[in-house]
Amino acid sequence: MATLVAQQTPESFQAPVPTLPATSLSTTTTTTITGRDVRLAARTNALTIPTSGLAPTYLQANLLILPSRHAADFRLLCARNPVPCPLLAESASVGRWDAVASRVAGLSGSQLLSADCCDIRRDAPRYNVYKDGVLLAEHAGCFDVVDHWTDDHVAFLIGCSFSFESALSAAGLTPRHTVLGRNVCMYRTTVPLCPAGVFTGSTYVVSMRPYRASEIEQVREITRGYTDTHGEPIAWGWEALAKLGIENIDKPQWGEVPLTEDGRPLGEFYGSDEEVPVFWGCGVTPQEAVVRAKIGGMVMAHAPGHMLVLDCRDDDILK
Repeated sequence: MATLVAQQTPESFQAPVPTLPATSLSTTTTTTITGRDVRLAARTNALTIPTSGLAPTYLQANLLILPSRHAADFRLLCARNPVPCPLLAESASVGRWDAVASRVAGLSGSQLLSADCCDIRRDAPRYNVYKDGVLLAEHAGCFDVVDHWTDDHVAFLIGCSFSFESALSAAGLTPRHTVLGRNVCMYRTTVPLCPAGVFTGSTYVVSMRPYRASEIEQVREITRGYTDTHGEPIAWGWEALAKLGIENIDKPQWGEVPLTEDGRPLGEFYGSDEEVPVFWGCGVTPQEAVVRAKIGGMVMAHAPGHMLVLDCRDDDILK
C-alpha cells in the first residue's frame, strides 16, 4: 500500500485535501488504490481526510453505530426511508465490529467488507460520537471509537453518494468538490422522514453538487440506477432551495461552502443556468435522526464526508 502522509487536526477535519506526494494516496494517484488500502490507512491515522475521489469504483458507506435496543427501529427507519437511508449491511451479530451481514441482494457480507480486514471502530478516517442525542464536542471528528464501542453495539452501513461519483467522472461530469479537493456540502431540510419507533420528528439531509442546467438530465440518468447509494437527485434548480427549506446555499450545515471553479461562493450565481444546485438524499440523515429523537445511550457515526470504503465495486450494486 502507498505511504500516506495526509493528516489534519480535529478542528480542521473538513479542510481541503492537501497536495500529496506522488507516492501517497490522493485523488490523482488512485489507479491501484483499493478499499482495503483506504481502511488500513485510516486505521493507522495515516489518512484523516474526506474520502470523495479516493479508491475510485469502490463502494463507500455511511456509518451509524447504535445500542442494540434501537436496532430494530433503525432497520424500520431505513425500510421506510430508502432514499436517504439505503441500508447496505449491519454487524453480523450484536457487538461484532469485525464482520457484517449484507442487506444487499446478491452480495454477501464478506463481499461487501472482507472479514480478514475489517475494524469498523477504526477504519473510517474520522468519527462523531453522540451521547443521549447530543454530539460530544470533544469527540467530533475523532480518529476511532474503540473506547466507546461495547458488546451491545450494532453497526449499520448506509449507502453513500460518493459511490456514483466515479460514473459521473467517467462521463466528464466530475463533481466540483472532488475537482477542488473539498468536502461535499450537506444541508438540513424541512422534508420529513417517515417515523419508525423511537426515530420520530426528523427530516432529510441532502448533499449538493452543482452542474450546468444542460447537464442535469445526464446526471439524473447516470445516478438513477444506484438506488443503494441514494439514486438520482430528489431536487434540482434554484427554486429547489425553497422546496427543501434551505435558506442559504452558501451556509451548509455539514461539509464546506460550495464554490465555483474559480473559487467564488456558489450563491453569487443564484438563478444562473451555468451553476445549478442538484440535491441528493444523504447518509448523514441517520445522524440527524439520532439528534432529533434524542436517542439514548452512546451512538457513533462517521464524520460527514469521511466514509468507510468497502471491498465491492460501485457497479456491483448498479440496477
